[in-house]
Amino acid sequence: MIDKSTIARIQEAAQIVDVVSDFVTLKKRGVNYLGLCPFHDDRTPSFSVSPSKNICKCFSCGEGGTAVHFIMKHEQLSYYEALKYLAKKYNIEVKERELTNEEKMLESERESLFIINEFARTHFKSLLYDNQEGRTVGLTYFKERGFRDDIIKKFELGYALEQRNAFSTEALRLGYKKDFLLKTGLVAGGENDGPLYDRFRGRVIFPVHTLSGKVVAFGGRILRKADNLAKYVNSPESEIYSKSRELYGIFFAKRAVVKADNCFLVEGYTDVLSMHQAGIENVVSSSGTALTSGQIRLIRRFTQNMTVLYDGDDAGITAALRGIDLLLEEGMNVKVVLLPKGEDPDSFARKQNAESFNKFIADNAVDFIRFKTQLLLNETKDDPIKRAGLISNIVQSIALIPDGIKRSVYMKDSANLLEINEKLLIQEVNKIRKRSYNQRQQRSSQQRASLNSKKEQQAISESTDKEIKTPIPARRARIDNLEQEIIRYIVRYGMNFIFQRYEKQKRGNGKQTEEIDVLVEEGSTVIEFVYSDLERDNIKITNPLYSQIFEEAYRESENPDFQPAKYFMSHSDSSISKCATDMLNDKYQLSKIHAKSLGEEIDDEKSRLLEENLLEILIPRVTTELKNVYILKQIERVMRKIKEAERKNDFETTLKLLEEKRKLEEIKKILAKMLGEQVIIRY
Repeated sequence: MIDKSTIARIQEAAQIVDVVSDFVTLKKRGVNYLGLCPFHDDRTPSFSVSPSKNICKCFSCGEGGTAVHFIMKHEQLSYYEALKYLAKKYNIEVKERELTNEEKMLESERESLFIINEFARTHFKSLLYDNQEGRTVGLTYFKERGFRDDIIKKFELGYALEQRNAFSTEALRLGYKKDFLLKTGLVAGGENDGPLYDRFRGRVIFPVHTLSGKVVAFGGRILRKADNLAKYVNSPESEIYSKSRELYGIFFAKRAVVKADNCFLVEGYTDVLSMHQAGIENVVSSSGTALTSGQIRLIRRFTQNMTVLYDGDDAGITAALRGIDLLLEEGMNVKVVLLPKGEDPDSFARKQNAESFNKFIADNAVDFIRFKTQLLLNETKDDPIKRAGLISNIVQSIALIPDGIKRSVYMKDSANLLEINEKLLIQEVNKIRKRSYNQRQQRSSQQRASLNSKKEQQAISESTDKEIKTPIPARRARIDNLEQEIIRYIVRYGMNFIFQRYEKQKRGNGKQTEEIDVLVEEGSTVIEFVYSDLERDNIKITNPLYSQIFEEAYRESENPDFQPAKYFMSHSDSSISKCATDMLNDKYQLSKIHAKSLGEEIDDEKSRLLEENLLEILIPRVTTELKNVYILKQIERVMRKIKEAERKNDFETTLKLLEEKRKLEEIKKILAKMLGEQVIIRY
């Protein structure tokens, strides 16, 4: 566990813009910053970062919070793991007490897998330099490939010994659990208590880092000739690793990608290493797998411009075409560069420096539509049937482009290259897009129908419950809205004093006197007032989340230095911190209903200025409204009982219930008067 003072230091040091910028390209918009949300498929920037409030918020999917909770969500870390991540970023020393055996057992599986991967990375790195076999085989291989020590150490390259179980034996000796070793994919075997064996034995190791630098997987290249063994072996998918969402080198490339506003995409590990060694750092690799939407979206956080580098042979050309349609669909601006025949990015980069490499790219980069069109034209030549197929192929690609302006430019360019009527291209593209739209609408309708069917089944199930339940969704929603409003005031202004009384007093002597306002009655804080006001009438906050915030606020308010906004935004419970972040957002400023009750025409700016000065009016009003809804609920309950008693001809019970109803109506009149409303009671 981390002590409170250290947590406070970490939270103070962690600047939200600085933290989010490690993962998202932000652009200043007024006092805030905007970027593409990393938590959903965001096509237009909807992720807002507020440096003044030190929070972030996506206005599309709703994710957000403080720097701590951003890291928790983005990196799938626990609260304390995220704190340690930020402490490391800001060079804050973290002193933790020893965990109990019970606490160790409660450590998440994900954390255990990360810990084992960290151990494996260190183990393989040390073997490369400190072990005779590692130096003779592994390090020699990297040196023969021309990699410098700084590149080897930067990418934390390593070596796994040829011995069948060298790694697994060492890991078990140090206390790492067999189950977790198997789940990382670092070892295999173990069936029926059989022996374990190392997945990467006899291979040089390439650790795969996440966007934040954590190791989630490994790639291994075999160095001896073996017909029955794959040249490259990669970690299998696990709880912490999904190959469709990771890119080799992204951790080392992200800042360079932002600076260049372009990302080079290559196929292999060594392609990335050689380009870094040549001074080109804005490069990532798909590690020999087909490019996925998740990988493209990862790049798109930093730039919309991608240059795909491939070998200048037939296989390279085919590979260049494979991922083009997917890139188009994700709205990327793509260029393709085919390297000289016989070269791959690795071999070519080793012959270049940054200046000559970039010049070659500038001279040879071709827009993907022009590249694909020209390539297919060369294949079809004078064959009319193949030419018709070519046109269909190009049209299919253009139809995927989400931006209408880009589509029109590409259609014009392609029409010229293909020597066909532009209107024909436009018609075909529109047909495809319309068909695609209809298919999406059909799928959406089916999903909605399925969801509605589930809801109907749930409603039928609930209706068979023996307990009598009153179907008043509007009333429940109203209660929830009022409880939310109360908690919002507590989070924002909980320690503000209200109902303070001032008196005019004269200050000075003789002719030199002036009147000043002097505090003669301190009043109560917002938290104290709400608690006592609701407690007096035995009103409870029913929403579990709001109730937890309310109770914690009341408990913590005994400390005069308690800051509700800061406390709840930094809460270890992510649902509470997210709720607090939402409530601190400008869109939850003074509601139009309450503004109207004050006779004010409210805009956002005026709202910010008014709300804090009007707490003495707003706080009692919202608690009174909540009481009023509860009274209405009680009256409806009594009315149902009266009908039941009348149906049973229970005259005595009916009289008692009518008297109870009369008292409730009297309370309702009082509340209505307090709220300034007219209520007509119908008997």
